[in-house]
Amino acid sequence: MVQEPLSFGRELRRRRLAVGLTLTSLAKLVHYSKGQLSKVERGLKAPSRELARLCDTTLGAGGDLVVLAPIRPTNTKATKARDSGEEVWVMQLSGDGQSSFQALNRRQMLTMGVASIAGISIGLPGTTVSADTTLLGMSRALFDHYRQLGQVAGPSVLLPALIAQTHSLQELSSRTRPPTREGLLRLASRYAEYTGWMMQEVGNDEAALWWTQRAIDLAAAGGDDDMAAYGHVRRALVTLYRKDAVQTIVLAGQAQASRLPPRIRGLAAQREAQGHALAGDYDACMRSLDRARALLALHTQQSNTPIIGTTNLPDPVGMIKGWCLYDLGRPQAAAEIIGQQMALIPPQALRTQVRYGMRHALSHAMAGEIEKACHLTGQLLGSATAVSSATIIQDMRALARTLARHPKNTAVRELAPELGVALHIVNP
Repeated sequence: MVQEPLSFGRELRRRRLAVGLTLTSLAKLVHYSKGQLSKVERGLKAPSRELARLCDTTLGAGGDLVVLAPIRPTNTKATKARDSGEEVWVMQLSGDGQSSFQALNRRQMLTMGVASIAGISIGLPGTTVSADTTLLGMSRALFDHYRQLGQVAGPSVLLPALIAQTHSLQELSSRTRPPTREGLLRLASRYAEYTGWMMQEVGNDEAALWWTQRAIDLAAAGGDDDMAAYGHVRRALVTLYRKDAVQTIVLAGQAQASRLPPRIRGLAAQREAQGHALAGDYDACMRSLDRARALLALHTQQSNTPIIGTTNLPDPVGMIKGWCLYDLGRPQAAAEIIGQQMALIPPQALRTQVRYGMRHALSHAMAGEIEKACHLTGQLLGSATAVSSATIIQDMRALARTLARHPKNTAVRELAPELGVALHIVNP
């Protein structure tokens, strides 16, 4: 599933000759060397996104060349290239249902002897797809099903399918015409963003950030630059679970420009509130939550676009307020608010129930209501092992440590064996 630069080079040469330009003439127009353009046309060198945009505009390609340019993740501190080659994802599926995948670069692939496998393309050059809104609608409906499945199954079950769907949609987009092409790329970006979240759920923050950047690149190729802002919100979720209050606040603040959709700004303000709570700043936390509520109330959902962020919290700001109150050292108030919000979560949303249910039980435990905490935890353990979450386990461990301070409590002694087994199973 590796996108090679050859198709871009062929199309660039075809369009250049069609308008009667020599390589030298095109090089002068785009301010790149003739030698570099020659390598790109022959497929020896992948074009940068900047070069693709310049050539597209100069040759009047209307975005067709930009779409064909290989998409690479932007390096961050957490996503440094392991070597000097382009990163590639290799997936292995076995007959017994086990699956594994890992990021490699081309040098590692050559060392392992899998370069020929990774170079195989399922599609045929020049093949087109007869696609319209039906194709986009079916792919959109499938995405909703995957998100529903993610509520009741572990992330490792979904990841192979999500990765494959992301690549498939990108490949389909190169064989369709606007506006279906842009729609497919934007949908692929949502698949990539959700893949990043599932990567975080298996405990791989580096891969989570890699896929978040891929979502940004795919969205930009489809004409949606707002995903770049939401990428800050997703990165802030990684720093939140790392207990890095400063970075959480900074990243969330970068996604609150006035030009952005209110939904993204509202989610960013919500994340900023969680950062302020980690930092112990009650007033700043409450101000951010008020801002989040006002912005989210302005959101108008488009029926053909997957909603960004959670879909299982009828009152997300209310729930996050309870979450923040726990971090602010107010467990009793947190338990009360989270308890009210828990009653609103749909019964089929197990992952959401466990995530906030564990925070609910932890709040009761920290407030000294040990029997209540044990009762709530016992109801969640079965679902916790089913959804298997590297983020939820943080609260489970904190809960176990809190309950361990009450070894003589009957409810604690009865729950301890089940909680220990669940921690062992869920621990990624």
